[in-house]
Amino acid sequence: MLSAAGSGLGLLRDLLLARYFGANQGTDAFLVAWTVPETAAPLLIEDAMAFLMVPAFSLALVLREERPHGPDPVRELVRATLPWLLLALCTLTLAAALGAGPLVGLLAPGLADPGLAVTCTRVTALTILPFGVVGYLCSMLRAHHTFTAPAGIYVAYNLGILAVLLTGHTVLGVGSAAVGVTLGSLLMAGLLLGPAARRLRARGRSAPVAGAAGGGLVLIPLAILPVAAFTLTRQAQVFIERYLGSGLPPGTISHLNYAAKVSQLAMTAGILIVTVTFPLVARALAAGDLKAARDRVEKDLGQAAAVVLLGTAFLMACAPSVVALLFQRGAFGPHDTAATAAVIRVYSFGLPAQALIGVMVRPFFSVRPVVRRAGEAQPAAGRRALDWYPVAAMALGLVVTVAVGVTATPRFGAPGLAAGNAAGITTTAVLLLRGLLLRGIALRLRQVLGGQLRLLAAAVAASAAGAVAAGQVAAPLAATLLGGLVVVAVFALFGTVLGAAEVRGPVRAVLRAAGPVVPAGEGKSHGR
Repeated sequence: MLSAAGSGLGLLRDLLLARYFGANQGTDAFLVAWTVPETAAPLLIEDAMAFLMVPAFSLALVLREERPHGPDPVRELVRATLPWLLLALCTLTLAAALGAGPLVGLLAPGLADPGLAVTCTRVTALTILPFGVVGYLCSMLRAHHTFTAPAGIYVAYNLGILAVLLTGHTVLGVGSAAVGVTLGSLLMAGLLLGPAARRLRARGRSAPVAGAAGGGLVLIPLAILPVAAFTLTRQAQVFIERYLGSGLPPGTISHLNYAAKVSQLAMTAGILIVTVTFPLVARALAAGDLKAARDRVEKDLGQAAAVVLLGTAFLMACAPSVVALLFQRGAFGPHDTAATAAVIRVYSFGLPAQALIGVMVRPFFSVRPVVRRAGEAQPAAGRRALDWYPVAAMALGLVVTVAVGVTATPRFGAPGLAAGNAAGITTTAVLLLRGLLLRGIALRLRQVLGGQLRLLAAAVAASAAGAVAAGQVAAPLAATLLGGLVVVAVFALFGTVLGAAEVRGPVRAVLRAAGPVVPAGEGKSHGR
């Protein structure tokens, strides 16, 4: 519920941006500056930091259970890693702020208002330090199976942005959003300090252990390189969009941003499942239980795909009415609605792949975390080379993104850029599916792909039926509600008939909750 509230406040944030500033050269300038926190958030909060530190803290907790007496591995891990992290974060923050000018020129050379973008970039660069602290503390808490405070970080973040937007948009203009982003990042960090401190105090005093992360743990600092490279390479899809979009008419980058934010709501809902189950996978891998890890990953792939494909079918069917309902007011006109809806429909082709990558890359990097047990043998060179497999897969996806984007953008504009995004991310997802097998997590591909195809067939049918239903009504609210209801009903029907376990189980649960079914003939025997 907290994660959903954070997403809802994020949507409200985008609605206010559209209402106050529309889609023009000013919003384009801010969104280029927003590239800094947009890159820092996955790198430092959700992806790279989590891929590194959730397995590290999970291994520390396994060692704590094995050795209940003596130095606490968790506290020793914090002592060994947190000071170096803070030093690196301060350095990155300073570098981004001082290099704002060249950074904007590199990201968007055709931008109409580069001066505003540079100013906003210097402000948003200050988010790097608190984001890094947030990611570190979230990883520690999630490894302890504490999810409430980490789930609330985006509520705090978006409340900070909304507060500054509402009070300062007339004085600061679009720069108020940049100030709000920085304030929100500080609120995120403040929210986690108390719960994290309580977790560290939960174990008695421990003495430092020289040359180790503590309690039988040894740091592997170079393990951060492939994880960080993958996250940055994945985020490079946004860089490509901003770069190519800066040469299109003003407002194009804004249309892409609004479309991405709406489209990713469906993907985010699917990733919530993985956020909760990732510590279970990491703990199983730390204990050497590959079968339990495989079973959990297969289940996550099915559940995430079911949620995301349902959301994709809804967006495909109802994109124009959804955008009109959410955004079309103030400075955001009908032309902006049509442009954003067209991009959403193209983006949606890549949403299932986005979700599957979120599921697969977590266990891939957990196989060799940033720490290992003292005395454990170093992995062979071939296994170390596999650490870079996701980077290579994402790099090939970027090649596809660039090829499709450069080819399609001159003719189709923003939808051409979205097509490149969808094609590239789908290529990466297919390659990562193979990578898990190489990593030793032996997915049962026939079973996994069969389940995905059943869900995809249900989504196609639901999207077609929902589009027909939504097209019968002119009012955006009525069209969205009618189309959405039809999408859900048809997806549930086809998913159940086709035997998709991720759909059939919830449908049966709903039917059981609705009341007992009276068998045929029983009514006659009792005169009913």
